[in-house]
Amino acid sequence: MKRILVVALLGFSAAAVAEEGVLQGDCAACHNIKGPTAQTLKAVFEKKAPDLFYAGNKFRQEWLVSWLQKPTRIRPAGMFHGDHIKVGVKGDEIDTSTLTTHPALSKADATSVAAELMKLKPHDDLIAKEKVEPGTISMQMGEMAFDKFLGCMACHLIEPEYGGLSGPELYTAAKRLQPQYMLSFIRSPQAWDPKSMMPNKNLSDANIQKMARYLESLSKEAANAK
Repeated sequence: MKRILVVALLGFSAAAVAEEGVLQGDCAACHNIKGPTAQTLKAVFEKKAPDLFYAGNKFRQEWLVSWLQKPTRIRPAGMFHGDHIKVGVKGDEIDTSTLTTHPALSKADATSVAAELMKLKPHDDLIAKEKVEPGTISMQMGEMAFDKFLGCMACHLIEPEYGGLSGPELYTAAKRLQPQYMLSFIRSPQAWDPKSMMPNKNLSDANIQKMARYLESLSKEAANAK
């Protein structure tokens, strides 16, 4: 079985990549492709990269294709921030020398890999419970709820260099994540990952919808800022 980095570097065709089971190559060296989620805190802290065994329930396919060609860091302090911190002038700061860079794929290979990832859908049951309700939210009210009321900005960036660093940035969340997944994960992070460090805020249905709309607005704002 060819390993994904070898495939990418040597320029094999997308058909060859898919045929050789690319997800079981170097992808599986860092990502959990088959499940289940980590069952102990020790296993959580040892994770090198996010779980992908439910990627088809989580990501937007078009985003995967784009991101795999030009990867950008979603978790500014890595998978577990405690492994990538050093003492700086103003206290703890990210030690970028300890962070690794995701390999970039060709368009053909990225398209093939994304298609394979979208087949991984063990949590259709959770997705089926969610319905996106139309509506809007002002950025001011959304940020107030996100930061002041819920404290989410302690861990998440809402724009580059503004917010917390221990979790994934959220200013591209709605661009990369399926809307039903966002609703479901906000509702109960532990339904997706029992050991998730994301707290369950026990929000009402209405407030879950509002937070998803806020994330959608953040992504539009970030896109317009480019």
